Amino acid sequence: MKKLNAQDPETRSADMLAENIGQLKALFPEIITEGPNGASVNVDVLKALVGDNTVTDCDEKYGLNWHGKRRARKIALTLSTGTLRPSPEDSEDWDTTQNLMIEGDNLEVLKLLQKSYAGKVKLIYIDPPYNTGKDFVYPDNFQDNIKNYQQLVFLRNEDGIKVSSLASRKNPESSGRFHTDWLNMMYPRLKLARNLLREDGAILISIDDGEVDNLRKCCDELFGEENFVTTIIWQKKYSPSNDAKWLSDNHDYLVLVAKMKESWRPNLLPRTEEANARYVNLDNDPRGEWKPSGLDVKTYSEEYDYEITTPSGRIVRPPAGACWRVSKTRFAELVADGRIWFGNDGSNVPAIKRFLSEVKQGITPLTIWTYEEVGHNQEATQEVRGLGITGFDSPKPVRLLIRALQICTSKDSIILDFFAGSGTTGHAVMALNATDGGNRRYILVQLPEPLNPDNKDQKPAVNFCSSLVKPLNLAELTKERLRRAAKKIKEEHPDWPEDTGFRVFKLDSSNIQAWEPDRNNLEQTLLDSVNHLKADRTEADILYELLLKLGLDLCVQIEKRIVAGKEVHSVGGGVLIACLATEITCEVVDSLALGIVEWHNALAPAGDTCCIFQDSAFENDVAKINLVAILNQHGLTTVRTL
Repeated sequence: MKKLNAQDPETRSADMLAENIGQLKALFPEIITEGPNGASVNVDVLKALVGDNTVTDCDEKYGLNWHGKRRARKIALTLSTGTLRPSPEDSEDWDTTQNLMIEGDNLEVLKLLQKSYAGKVKLIYIDPPYNTGKDFVYPDNFQDNIKNYQQLVFLRNEDGIKVSSLASRKNPESSGRFHTDWLNMMYPRLKLARNLLREDGAILISIDDGEVDNLRKCCDELFGEENFVTTIIWQKKYSPSNDAKWLSDNHDYLVLVAKMKESWRPNLLPRTEEANARYVNLDNDPRGEWKPSGLDVKTYSEEYDYEITTPSGRIVRPPAGACWRVSKTRFAELVADGRIWFGNDGSNVPAIKRFLSEVKQGITPLTIWTYEEVGHNQEATQEVRGLGITGFDSPKPVRLLIRALQICTSKDSIILDFFAGSGTTGHAVMALNATDGGNRRYILVQLPEPLNPDNKDQKPAVNFCSSLVKPLNLAELTKERLRRAAKKIKEEHPDWPEDTGFRVFKLDSSNIQAWEPDRNNLEQTLLDSVNHLKADRTEADILYELLLKLGLDLCVQIEKRIVAGKEVHSVGGGVLIACLATEITCEVVDSLALGIVEWHNALAPAGDTCCIFQDSAFENDVAKINLVAILNQHGLTTVRTL
C-alpha cells in the first residue's frame, strides 16, 4: 500500500492552470509551446487566431527556435576546465595503438579535442538518444559542466549526498519540455562536432521519426542547408510488429550532412558477385566479359531512325516511336570495333556490348538500406551476445557501420563517435580494416553512466561488470566489447597485423589548481598555491594535458630520456620537450639545458619546439634565468613554465 505524501495529486487541489492549458490545446494545438517551466501558451499566436490585429509579423522569421537555444549556443562556446587523464592500465596496446576510447561527458570531451583534432576527422557517426521518453538526456550545466559531470558520474550532489542514477533521468513527453530538453542537449554537441570535420568530411546521425525533423533543422542551421546530402532509410526489422498500435515501425533514419558538400563525394560500394555475374563473354572477345545493352531509345530523332541489316541479311528498324541511340556513322564504327552483338546466328536485333572492364568499378550507394544488406536490430543484439556481453539496449549491427565507412571514409581516415554506446563503430572500423587493408582510426567517447544494481533492467549489465571485477558503469561494457571484438577479428584474420588496441583517457578536472582563495586563511592559500599542480596528479597526467593545450595528437609518439638525472620527455619528434621534475638546482642547470639541446639537435624536428618546466621546481630565479638563456642561445626560444 502506497503512503500518500505532499507531492501526490490526491493531496493537492485541482491544477486549474494545467486544465486551462489542456482545454486551449484541444481547441488550438498550435498555440502551445515549450517554456522554461513546461508547457505554455504563445499569446501572439492566440491573438492571431481570434483576429486580434495588434499582432505584427516583425519578429517572424524562418527557422527552428526553442526555449534555451541561446543558452545552448553559449554552452558550446564556454571553455572547458577539464582535461583527459591517461589510463594505460585500462587500455590495450597502449604503446602502439592509434585508437582512442574516452570516458566522459561528450560535451566537455568535444571541447577538449578541438585543438588536437580540428579539421582532421573524415566521418562522425553518432547514435544519440532518440528522445523516446525513456532514454537519458544530458543535463548540461552552463556554469561548470565538469563539476556537474562529476556529480552525475559519482552519484553525489555538492553536499556529498547520494543521488539517483542517470538511468532514472527520463524525459517524458508529458513534461512540457520534451523537444526542448533534447534540442538543448544536441545543439551544442553538433556545433562542436562540425569544427572537427575535414573540409571533405561528413556527419551521419541515426535517428527515428520522433526528432528527425528537429535534427534536420538543427543541421541546416549549424552546417548550412546547402550541405545536407540525404536522409537514408534503414530497414531495422526483418518482420512486421503485429502488436503495433498503428503501423509497424520497421525503419530508422540516417541523416547525412557534409561539412562542405561541394568538397565531399561518396565512395562507390564494391561490386557484388551477383552484379558481375551478369557479364559473360559469348564471343570470346579478348576484352573480356560483357553484357548486351539495348540500342534503341524512346527520345525520337529522325536522324537516328534508319534501317540496319544484320549479318544474316535481316533488316531491322527501331520500335515504333523510338530510334537508335547512335548515328548511322557511329553504328558502323561500333560494328568495326566488335562492339555490336547480333546474336549467335547473326539475326538478332543489334545490342551494344558493355564490357565489365569499362564499367564503373563500384555501385552508387542508394538511400534505402535493407536489412539483407546491412543487418537489423536482432542481428546487432546477437553480435553482442555472441561476444558474451550483456546489458546493451538497441545496439547497431556491424554491417550497418561498415556500409557507412565504405561510403564516407578512405583507408587512412579518422572516425569519431561521441555516443559510443555498445562500441559498434570501433568494432566496424577494425573489421573493415582487416578486410580491405585499411588503417582507419577511431575515437570513441562514452559517458561512464553508473549502473544501478537495484534496477532490474540493468541487472544483466551489473552482473556482467561484476563478473569482470570492473566498475559498474556503461563505459566498461563498451571497452569490453572492443576487446572481445578485437580478439575475434584477429582469429578470423590471423595474417592481419594491424591495430586492434585502444588508449583509454578519462575526463577529469584540470591538473592545474584553480585559484580559490580561503578568505579566512589567505596565508595558507598562498602557501598551498606555490605549486599550483594538483598533488594527486602524475607526470603523465600533466604531459597529456599539455598535448591537448598545444593541439597535439593524443597518440603521438612520446620518448623519455634521463638528462642530468632528470626525466625529460620528447613529444612528436621534438615538437614539445618537457621536464616536469620537481627540483632543479643551480648545479644541474647547465648540464640539463645542454643535454636538452643535444637531444633536440638529434631529433631535428620539422617545426618550432616548445620547452616546458615546472615553475616551482627551480631553486631560485638565477637557476631559471640561466636555463632559459642557454636554451635561447641554441635556438630554443619558446620556453614556458607551469
